Amino acid sequence: MTRIAIEPLTRKAFAPFGDVIEMEGAVRFPINAGRCTRFHDLARIETAGEGARPIISIVRGEPYDLPLELTMVERHPFGSQAFVPLSDNPFLVVVAEDTDNGPGRLLAFRTAPGQGINIAMNVWHGILTPLGAISDFLVVDRAGAGVNLEEFFFKSPCLVG
Repeated sequence: MTRIAIEPLTRKAFAPFGDVIEMEGAVRFPINAGRCTRFHDLARIETAGEGARPIISIVRGEPYDLPLELTMVERHPFGSQAFVPLSDNPFLVVVAEDTDNGPGRLLAFRTAPGQGINIAMNVWHGILTPLGAISDFLVVDRAGAGVNLEEFFFKSPCLVG
């Protein structure tokens, strides 16, 4: 069984797969007569296909234990997918670049409080994996025509953590 170590989530390490959504290091400016600060343009939302549009949802996820036995990854060919936690609970992010044979080398990241992610279109990734407690997430992804989900099942599971 392949073992995958978990790294802290950073913008640089995650850049090939999408965006880290966080206030740290963001462009910011005052709005609403100076009573609010806008942390601006934190992720690139992608949609493709006829009638496609971005949508916002809330997902509540049950926590997983580590190490995690990973049997499959998925990707979305017509849109990015952002997950912004509505609590300080960490979550696990598993991603892989695409190869001619499916997903390439898997990388695993643990989020810090205040970090969300935007997974770019066509990036292989694990399912939403909250850690520690039931967690709610604001999700921004795509609605529209076409099948926007591809799954890849590994011949043997990988162990994350």
